[in-house]
Amino acid sequence: MARTITPAPTPAPTTLTAPPTAKRGIDTRRQTIWIWAFLTPTLVLYGLYTLYPIVASYWYSLVEWNGFSSGQRFVGIANYRAVLADPAFWSSVKITLVFMLLVAPARILLSLLLAMVLNSPRLPLRNLFRTVYFLPVVTTTAIVGVVMQFVFDPASGPFTAFLKMLGAKGGVDFLGDSGTALVTAAAVYVWKFFGITMVYWLAALQTIPNELNEAARIDGAGAFQSFRYVTLPLLAPFLLIITVLTVEDTFHAFDLMQTMTGGGPFFSTEIIEIYIYRWAFSASIPQLGFASAAAVLFGVFVMVVGALQAWALVVARRSRKELS
Repeated sequence: MARTITPAPTPAPTTLTAPPTAKRGIDTRRQTIWIWAFLTPTLVLYGLYTLYPIVASYWYSLVEWNGFSSGQRFVGIANYRAVLADPAFWSSVKITLVFMLLVAPARILLSLLLAMVLNSPRLPLRNLFRTVYFLPVVTTTAIVGVVMQFVFDPASGPFTAFLKMLGAKGGVDFLGDSGTALVTAAAVYVWKFFGITMVYWLAALQTIPNELNEAARIDGAGAFQSFRYVTLPLLAPFLLIITVLTVEDTFHAFDLMQTMTGGGPFFSTEIIEIYIYRWAFSASIPQLGFASAAAVLFGVFVMVVGALQAWALVVARRSRKELS
């Protein structure tokens, strides 16, 4: 009987695949390309409208230029000398510091008290109250300034009507009186940005274990003693950071102050930012070189505050390590 020979099966063709390492490299490069593709518009706009004006201001501070003509005359540090010799500049520095002293303590202390109340788990609707107090933060600052002009209108404003209900005979021009304009603007600024400082304190309070306060109450400590000997020492590192952040924030009140008072009356609310704006854009003959020199000096001042902020962060971290 003849034997049947069965041919051997033909092996299936193998598909060449890239090694896993090479595939991960390709995926990583694709992700990098997409990341840069999405970041490029932001980087271009940031460079054009933020970095370039900052760098250009250093050059403009060394020239005499009105912003309209093409000619720029190099004057060196003459603009800086003129700014430092201008009494109005030092008046704006003083007003800025007074504004900071009015705003920063009020924001820090009042927001701390409110944060302690809103941090209590026994408070009903505490999330609603947190949202209500934070709403002014997300409101456009310029709109708030325009609305506050109507609120404090001495003729027909709601605040004047409220004072008349209390028995006042006439309205008080809080924004038109040089003695009350800065205090009124400071109060509005505190109300506007009160919520962000409150959020800082709420975040700090939530780092304190509830067991510590419960143990203090078991030992007979009252609310004030528990705050003084338990809560306050643990909040000390955060107090330093929040203070520096709040102080630095008070130096950027241009939009609110410009829309509420415009630096008046009689320059009583002219902070440094409005002083720079007046010379750069509001003067009959703009002096961009002079204004740029004032802006550079103001930038150095803010940089010093930023250095203090960095130092505060280092001190706070060391304090937290010692407490832990």
